[in-house]
Amino acid sequence: MVPVNGKADVLFEDDDLPYEEEIIRNPYSVKCWLRYIEFKQNGPKSTLNIIYERALRELPGSYKLWYSYLRERRKQVKGKCVTDPGYEEVNNCHERALVFMHKMPRIWLDYCQFLVSQCKITRSRRTFDRALRALPVTQHPRIWPLYLRFVRNLPLPETAIRVYRRYLKLSPENTEEYIDYLRSVGRLDEAAVRLAAVVNDENFVSKEGKSNYQLWHELCELISQNPDKVTSLNVGAIIRGGLTRFTDQLGKLWCSLADYYIRSGHFEKARDVYEEAILTVVTVRDFTQVFDNYAQFEENMIASKMETTAELGQDEDDDVDLELRLARFEQLIARRPLLLNSVLLRQNPHNVHEWHKRVKLYDGNPRQIINTYTEAVQTVDAIKSTGKPHSLWVSFAKFYEENEQLDDARTIFEKATKVNYKQVDDLAAVWCEYGEMELRHENYDQALRILRKATAIPSKKAEYFDSSEPVQNRVYKSLKVWSMLADLEESLGSFQSTKAVYDRIIDLHIATPQIVINYAMFLEEHNYFEESFKAYERGIALFKWPNVYDIWNTYLTKFIDRYGGKKLERARDLFEQALDGCPAKFAKTIYLLYAKLEEEYGLARHAMAVYERATQAVETEERHHMFNIYIKRAAEIYGVTYTRAIYQKSIEVLPDEHARDMCLRFADMESKLGEIDRARAIYSYCSQICDPRVTSNFWQTWKEFEIRHGNEDTIREMLRIKRSVQATYNTQVNFMSSQMLKATTSATGTVSDLAPGQTGVDDMKMLEQKAHQLAAEAEKDKPKPKEKILFVRSDTSRSELAELSKQANPDEIDIDDDDDNEADDADQEPEEVQLEQRSVPTAVFGGLKDE
Repeated sequence: MVPVNGKADVLFEDDDLPYEEEIIRNPYSVKCWLRYIEFKQNGPKSTLNIIYERALRELPGSYKLWYSYLRERRKQVKGKCVTDPGYEEVNNCHERALVFMHKMPRIWLDYCQFLVSQCKITRSRRTFDRALRALPVTQHPRIWPLYLRFVRNLPLPETAIRVYRRYLKLSPENTEEYIDYLRSVGRLDEAAVRLAAVVNDENFVSKEGKSNYQLWHELCELISQNPDKVTSLNVGAIIRGGLTRFTDQLGKLWCSLADYYIRSGHFEKARDVYEEAILTVVTVRDFTQVFDNYAQFEENMIASKMETTAELGQDEDDDVDLELRLARFEQLIARRPLLLNSVLLRQNPHNVHEWHKRVKLYDGNPRQIINTYTEAVQTVDAIKSTGKPHSLWVSFAKFYEENEQLDDARTIFEKATKVNYKQVDDLAAVWCEYGEMELRHENYDQALRILRKATAIPSKKAEYFDSSEPVQNRVYKSLKVWSMLADLEESLGSFQSTKAVYDRIIDLHIATPQIVINYAMFLEEHNYFEESFKAYERGIALFKWPNVYDIWNTYLTKFIDRYGGKKLERARDLFEQALDGCPAKFAKTIYLLYAKLEEEYGLARHAMAVYERATQAVETEERHHMFNIYIKRAAEIYGVTYTRAIYQKSIEVLPDEHARDMCLRFADMESKLGEIDRARAIYSYCSQICDPRVTSNFWQTWKEFEIRHGNEDTIREMLRIKRSVQATYNTQVNFMSSQMLKATTSATGTVSDLAPGQTGVDDMKMLEQKAHQLAAEAEKDKPKPKEKILFVRSDTSRSELAELSKQANPDEIDIDDDDDNEADDADQEPEEVQLEQRSVPTAVFGGLKDE
């Protein structure tokens, strides 16, 4: 051991000699001291501390040495009792360090945290304050979190409040944190003041993401639920200020204000607030919220009174106050529908439907009903109204009428006719209701006078749809009023007055087809037949197709009923005029009526010409039906032979489905007439449009026909045609399938991925598979093998017939499709049947025409 610096108590060992020499050579080198400290790290703590002290004596401004030294000293006392003297020595070390390191926030933070762990409250607070004074403002955010956490844990909140006030001067954006702390320690008055200041600050941005309304709602909830603790604010003024500011959330604010008065013990003021709220809110949501709170308040008041009465031992039946509260609660519940209706009317005062509902709520109270109607007609603007505003006037007048006050009802109607409605139809409805009221009370002349007044031409004419003019100047063109006037004139007026009304309707160009028909029927009832026909013609001149259809139909029917065949040429002219420009949709009825006229009063050939025109003029969907009628009438008039040309034409023009049916009927007719060759030719032609896989019924019918009337050759011919047709359809199917296959393959990219030489091969394979599949399907459709039908040839003798009867059917004819002879016969045919040939070939039907 060698003494150091003349001090005998400081010794070092032989291993320390190199470090000591290095320090002597470089006393101001931090690295040398740190290497020495690291070497002595596991040695005695006192020796280590002496080395630190020697180093700091030489380098007092080294942050690294001070930081390591202080950390080592705090580690040495860790876990000891806070009353240990070692803590004070460490505190002194920190104080000495701060003489040089007072601008280092890390040193201050470690020192403050070390003091806090020793529970030295005053010294810690003062040290925090010294740190804030010593450090620049930019370093304060590192100190304040620890400082605030320290003061929040103090038993008395006064220190924390004062610290927070200082803190908020520099960081006002953290006011919410301070408010939460105040609420947690029960300082609600200052919390409310701070929250009010935040709400009033338009530039405040909540760190918690709360909106201004949410902060306002928190303020209202705070001050309303703690009226005895919040004394620095005017609660009523604050909440009412929110009512004018946040109009979309009035329900919560009203409930908060009422809750404030309830908690303050001012129950009557709370009731006044609820009443004011339900009379001012404009949304159903706010009303429901306020009303539910109001009802809950009344229930609580009743329950509280009942508990008080029970505790005092009083009789509940004699308690007037309790009865009053019960009556008030019942009245509140009974008023709810009316109050809700008031809310909806405040929301939209021009809602006609809600005014009618309000009247129903006052059912049984005539005075209130009259007041409601009066308020409604004065409030509702006809232009802005929702619903039919005239219904309010009409209902008001009917109310007086039901109470036998006709003069008052007439007064209401007179006022209603002067209202500027949005639509002419509203005013027309008022005039009609006015007239109907007079009719109900048998004032017929008065009713006529009213409607004549309504239809009078005003001094200033206006078009019906000219919205720039008031409806009073346009109602003279209302068909509703004119129709009622016409009905009244028919019932109560004279013939001339009624005729004048109808003429006036037509002159104003407001008539409908039904009005024209009614006018003509009216003239017909008074035996003015020609006048009625003129009315029809005037109506025809007014309208176009399809609106004129009903007029033409009625006109033609009435004309035929009146004159029959007396004015045949005139009737024909009318029909031709009706058919000129007639759409195909309405042509069928007129053609049938025309044909009926020619059949009954004209010439049969003219009727046939009309039927023939009809088959071309009607819609495509109705041609089949028209041809059926044509054929039926032709057969009845000229006989069935006359229908051959009709059948031929129908087969030419009708679609395949209907043409097939016509061919079957045509062939059946020829069979019944004994014209077997004609029928066979028809079957042969029809086979061109009959796919055996789809129209098996046709081939079965032809087969039965040949069984009855044919022979072996005709059967073979039919089977050959069937195979040819089937092959043709199969070819078409294969072609379409290949096209679809190519399109699908191109879309999926399968073919494009193949090599150029592989594409055709794969396509052929697919087509071969498809062909095999179709061949299998065709095989199923073939007749059963060995199906044999015995025919007796026309040239067979009686002896041959006897011989055939003795033998076991040796001459049976095999009609199997696979028979070799049939195949040979089929190969010998010069050409196949062509499916594309849709017109009737001359070679088939040329010889069938009558000479």
